[in-house]
Amino acid sequence: MLHALLRALRPQRFWKTLLARGCASDGAAGGPEIQVRGLEGPDQGITEILMNRPRARNALGNIFVGELLDALARLREDRQVRVLIFRSGVKGVFCADADLKEREQMSEAEVVVFVQRLRGMMNEIAAFPAPTIAAVDGFALGGGLELALACDLRVAAASSAVMGLIETTRGLLPGAGGTQRLPRCLGVALAKELIFTDRRLSGTQAQALGLVNHTVDQNEEGNAAYHRARALAQEILPQAPIAVRLGKVAIDRGMEVDIASGMAIEGMCYAQNIPTQDRLEGMAAFREKRPPKFVGE
Repeated sequence: MLHALLRALRPQRFWKTLLARGCASDGAAGGPEIQVRGLEGPDQGITEILMNRPRARNALGNIFVGELLDALARLREDRQVRVLIFRSGVKGVFCADADLKEREQMSEAEVVVFVQRLRGMMNEIAAFPAPTIAAVDGFALGGGLELALACDLRVAAASSAVMGLIETTRGLLPGAGGTQRLPRCLGVALAKELIFTDRRLSGTQAQALGLVNHTVDQNEEGNAAYHRARALAQEILPQAPIAVRLGKVAIDRGMEVDIASGMAIEGMCYAQNIPTQDRLEGMAAFREKRPPKFVGE
């Protein structure tokens, strides 16, 4: 348990924006399939991961997964990242499942290795220290929905978002965490129904079930969910970053155990937060009736 807390508070290693990799890519104009952008000005602290594999509708292929794992490994060490948004650079789609065309070329042994790697990627997203938000403006099917489920929060376009774990129609079952994360989100019976029936949900239906936090009417540009996700991230930015990160650890780890153990985890997180400068700043700001200025220390 302490190891999980220490991972959330590992020392910062500053880094520059992730550059294009020197490998074949399906991204626009031969660029990387995963692009990282740190916002500036009043949005400083928000970082975006742009999925950009248009010809394959952001399908989860080897290069895509490798670039995303690389980006996550670098970003998790940057304590200036306070919120991480996953968005699509392909209009009408968030992520259209795993790349089955690529998988058809694999041997059975290679498929096993790839799925394990895919599951590891989802776990890295779920374990990312800062809050993560999925902006679902289009199709999020199979592995695409599993990616969104790995995020802390989800925002979807009311009508253009289409979500579902559709693996059973292809002779498969969700293999990147969907069978575990969907029941924790919706409850066991409803998760079973959605997986067994291949049901696809609009953003409005998904919100009614509790699968997404917010829905929004789509705009002409096709990125309304992204803008709502960015507004949600802006609400998180002013909060004490260490307290937010430790709150995430307390919730995630606490959900895995009984309530008594969960209370113990919360106590450990609280104790880690007590000596921080941000806690003292929060108390001082309250006493002086002014907005706090948190620095993440």
